Amino acid sequence: MELRTDLAVEARELAGDDVGGVEYSVRKELGMEISRMNVKTHNASVKLKKEIGTYITIDVPAMTDNILATDERIRAIGREIRQLIPVNGLALVCGLGNPEITPDALGPKSVSGVLATRHITGEIARSTGLDRLRPVAVLSTGVTGQTGIETLEYIESISKKLRPNVVIVVDALASRRLERLGCTLQISDTGISPGAGVQNHRKRIDQGTVGAPVISVGVPTVVDALTLVCDTLKVDDAKTYEELKSSLSPENRSMVVTPKEIDLLIDRAGRLISMCLNYALQQNVDMEIIESLM
Repeated sequence: MELRTDLAVEARELAGDDVGGVEYSVRKELGMEISRMNVKTHNASVKLKKEIGTYITIDVPAMTDNILATDERIRAIGREIRQLIPVNGLALVCGLGNPEITPDALGPKSVSGVLATRHITGEIARSTGLDRLRPVAVLSTGVTGQTGIETLEYIESISKKLRPNVVIVVDALASRRLERLGCTLQISDTGISPGAGVQNHRKRIDQGTVGAPVISVGVPTVVDALTLVCDTLKVDDAKTYEELKSSLSPENRSMVVTPKEIDLLIDRAGRLISMCLNYALQQNVDMEIIESLM
């Protein structure tokens, strides 16, 4: 049986809480539940189907509720991201996904609100008082079906030219449960395999392929239909799973479920992520100044 999820906390639930080689902790802050999972061994990585590294999961109130730049939760989430990125140097922020398909538009929507500053240098920066800004470049990759270019090829080629100290990728994720859609944010330092949650695996984006640490940020926007049914009915035998699979995934064509308010969810989640990234990246500038520049 294969229940699909991109979330590390759900992978731990499926594998069992007693998986060795994993450090796991949970805390409450500002009405959010923040869990940190460190996958430390190869054996744990195989059992969880997650790369060795750190996974931070933040459960927040529904993102269809509005969130303002003054909200302390922005700073709390930003601090979690900040812990995983180098203090200085150029940051390349990449939005993955197809802006024409709403559940997949989180990446492009998020990076559209990230402050690009790499071009603000020299006398212009000094005269405008913006010389404390960290250099940031922003890229929306599109998808291979639109561009004919693998997402990895796109980011790898730009990284070779710009030589960033860190690459941050934002992408929509898949969960195993409807209640997590739009209510969970995952941050990881292990890179990302675009499309893995919906069986559309593309080439992996990580430090080994792009030459810089890769931090991924995502929000689940879809649930695989077969996973949803099996999880709801608590299916635990292979025969029933295969019967359901033949009905819900004929000829291995998968179907996904997304909330009816997905447009609003993507707008709000994209704004939340962009504000958190701006706060995390621009440590030397007040949030109010960042907001005025956006």
